[in-house]
Amino acid sequence: MATLTYMPTEHVPVLVPELLALTDPQPGELAVDCTFGSGGHARAVAARIGPTGTLICVDRDPSAAARFAELEPELCCEARFERGDFADVLERLVADGAAPNVVYLDLGVSSLQLDAAERGFSYSYDAPLDMRMDTSQPLSAMEVVNEWPADRLQAAIRAFGEERHARSIAAEICRRRPLETTSELVEAVRAAVPPAYRFGRGHPAKRTFQGIRIAVNRELESLDRGLRAAWEALAPDGRLAVIAFHSLEDRRVKRYLADRARGCICPPDLPVCRCGHEPEAELVSRRAVKPSEGEIERNPRSSSARLRVARKLGGAGVTGAEREGPRG
Repeated sequence: MATLTYMPTEHVPVLVPELLALTDPQPGELAVDCTFGSGGHARAVAARIGPTGTLICVDRDPSAAARFAELEPELCCEARFERGDFADVLERLVADGAAPNVVYLDLGVSSLQLDAAERGFSYSYDAPLDMRMDTSQPLSAMEVVNEWPADRLQAAIRAFGEERHARSIAAEICRRRPLETTSELVEAVRAAVPPAYRFGRGHPAKRTFQGIRIAVNRELESLDRGLRAAWEALAPDGRLAVIAFHSLEDRRVKRYLADRARGCICPPDLPVCRCGHEPEAELVSRRAVKPSEGEIERNPRSSSARLRVARKLGGAGVTGAEREGPRG
């Protein structure tokens, strides 16, 4: 497979006006940017919280620290950077008693990571199999592709990539071992799938790369822990926002926020509420917010983005006694 030309592109943050409108950062508030990236969302939030506000920027990618150092003088608020998995950092904030007013996550791999050919995230460039967001961690795509047994590899590609040809792809990968580059992985996928799938809509290796990347970085585990820690850390009336780019993430976020916003949990056939369960959240966005047609035209990579926002109730919810009465 021919090596494609490396064409880096500037990372464009998605859904910035919508994020600001729904989280409504106020002067003097504490905000946590869990996925700093190149700082596009951070710059916008910093402008809203102003010089009396504080912004904590988090990223597991080592290169993000240098980008933060470059951007920090432009941020019109107190700001600091913490390197690490956002779930770990949020859990530390909980332990330290911090109470942020706004927490937001922009999930998935960034344009900067995709376009850095040597990182091995993209099927469009010939590069070593890596895919690590934190390059100091021991597990990489090289180990997953070459050392995991076929059933475990198949499970990751199917569960995390939602790839219906996971079994044949995993078998072909195992047959061709060792694989060292993204191009070799792409060729294994092409050989394993039906001809119609190779030339259909989208790249045939897209879901396989997604599944392996999520497995390497344990992204769904981090998301589950991060949602719990963010919610626990939030101050009353604090807002949690999540931008997801694929259904696996978005379904988890939707379910978690819906559970927090749920009131009565009595069995559906019970005519009167007896549980006394109070909702912890108000869904600020009842449905996922999508990019506008104009944003998608300017930045095609934004097309799959979905934003969900919830507000943590401040303890003034409806009591069980107040809900005594017919359900309906």
